[in-house]
Amino acid sequence: MPQTIRKSVMALVAEADAQIDRLEIDRALALHGNDDVVFVDLRDIRELARTGRIAGARHVPRGMLEFWIDPGSPYHKPFFAEDRTFVFYCAGAWRSALAAKTADDMGLAPVAHLAGGIQAWIDAGGPIDPPKD
Repeated sequence: MPQTIRKSVMALVAEADAQIDRLEIDRALALHGNDDVVFVDLRDIRELARTGRIAGARHVPRGMLEFWIDPGSPYHKPFFAEDRTFVFYCAGAWRSALAAKTADDMGLAPVAHLAGGIQAWIDAGGPIDPPKD
């Protein structure tokens, strides 16, 4: 018997969007370069290899996010303990919405995510760190 999905992924994304600060590209560009803001790229390494990442962004594989945020985890990354705003992004703003909500649920604050993902950033001419060879 097929398993019944109680809530679709799009319903989860919509709920996250309703609860998390969703940055339009103009606001995100204005925040870029501020010492108290960290852009977090959730995409996998193949995606980064194709497009690069927002200049100065930290790469956090989506599957490690919760472990890197939690100071009690052996995988904790100290930059998540800093008093900063964390702006999550991905390719199309679905993973970033879910990640920002998860981070908020864990107590990381303030958090936001980039509407339109990396493509919105590229289309707006935002600075990019090119892919590494």
